[in-house]
Amino acid sequence: MSSLRTADIRNMSVEERNQKLKELRNDLMHERGVSAMGGAPSSPGIIRAIRVNIARILTVQKEEEEL
Repeated sequence: MSSLRTADIRNMSVEERNQKLKELRNDLMHERGVSAMGGAPSSPGIIRAIRVNIARILTVQKEEEEL
């Protein structure tokens, strides 16, 4: 899971951003499910990284709504 750069998010179309957001939320739900069942995530910081990427996308969307 790589971190999305803000510039990359800004260059995405609205549809691409919504698709990426949906994909990240599914990944987060899966990782939290694995964690809740007692399994260890493949990478210790994966849940936090996913949450940060979701927040970045939502921030860019909010900024563009205000323009």
